[in-house]
Amino acid sequence: MPKDKVKILLVEDDEMLISMYKIKLESVGYEMVIAKNGVDGVKLAKEEKPDLVMLDVILPQLDGFSVLEALKKDKATKSIPIVMLTNLGTEEDKQKGKALGAKDYLVKANLTPTQFSDKVKEYLK
Repeated sequence: MPKDKVKILLVEDDEMLISMYKIKLESVGYEMVIAKNGVDGVKLAKEEKPDLVMLDVILPQLDGFSVLEALKKDKATKSIPIVMLTNLGTEEDKQKGKALGAKDYLVKANLTPTQFSDKVKEYLK
């Protein structure tokens, strides 16, 4: 695998969404790393050093806001762009995500896989 392949960590517990996002992003050339709970998300972010983290909010073991906070406090991971990817679309949740250092806050229900892929490309520019 070429060293210049962009690596994305997807922290998501919904198997259908994992499959959909993984297929879509791998089809456009990204390397995907998957964590199915918040604890693994933090661990994999430190081990894999992804170029981007797409992070669900409602997760087993450790919620997305806690993962975001942990990654932004750690010197090894604080510069990795993190995008919240959730169905919690309240203004309060969006503000909380941004305040904790999220680059953006996307509502899953509002995005097709292609729109999702296009957003990912934007974040990696």
